[in-house]
Amino acid sequence: MKTNKIVSNTHRPIEQLVTIMSRLRDPQKGCPWDVEQDFKSIAPYTLEEAYEVVDAIEKNDMPALKDELGDLLLQVVFHAQMAEEAGLFTFDDVAKFVTDKMISRHPHVFGDAHVTTAEGVLTQWEDLKALEKKDKLPQNSILDDVPVAHTALVRAQKIQKKAAKVGFDWPDTAPIFDKIEEEINELKQAVVDKSSSEIEEELGDILFAVVNLGRKLGVDSETALRQCNNKFYKRFNGIENQVKLENKDFSDYTLEELEKIWQDQKRKA
Repeated sequence: MKTNKIVSNTHRPIEQLVTIMSRLRDPQKGCPWDVEQDFKSIAPYTLEEAYEVVDAIEKNDMPALKDELGDLLLQVVFHAQMAEEAGLFTFDDVAKFVTDKMISRHPHVFGDAHVTTAEGVLTQWEDLKALEKKDKLPQNSILDDVPVAHTALVRAQKIQKKAAKVGFDWPDTAPIFDKIEEEINELKQAVVDKSSSEIEEELGDILFAVVNLGRKLGVDSETALRQCNNKFYKRFNGIENQVKLENKDFSDYTLEELEKIWQDQKRKA
């Protein structure tokens, strides 16, 4: 199939990408699917591409990371093109904004501030971020700038971190363990009472408390759960392979026999 050349090879790749997206969104000559999209319809794809970047990193798959970063960059260009069409901002505006922010948030690199540790850099970053927010509209809560669109685990961590910064935090991990045990007992009672609404609420309380424990221990709960998912996948896949090797079906095994295979996979790992 013959294709028309729409960008010059003398242009930098990012300029070619911006030009291509503009053409795809052209109401007369563009792609019908791309033309129909808006910010909300594209948002799920943006989130999906971000997760695929993380997946490639965790698999240490550098060719895949290159591809996924390209897909994520496409999402940025897509949103910027729609914003330009609406007269809101352009891709160059996006690039300039983040460039200016990186310079202003790193005075120890581009200015005369003196910070020598990663921890000091993070503290300085948050302080500068807080100063910038003073010029913005007032919020009802310090928690308002934690995006609702985050995964529940990530949002829980960020909410807890915000609350902790103003002193609303456990002094150490001991009371958090007590809190988790308390929430487990309340869930058990909700199960006895057969109250579906309370069961859901108490389970949420347990998860929130566990995330709080992870934060206090310096563990990212999203990463920890993702690694646990991967571990389960590998071990369960080991059970599947063993079942195939024995030319059987899962229904041919008792739960105890499957548990034994699971433990074998655990030892191998």
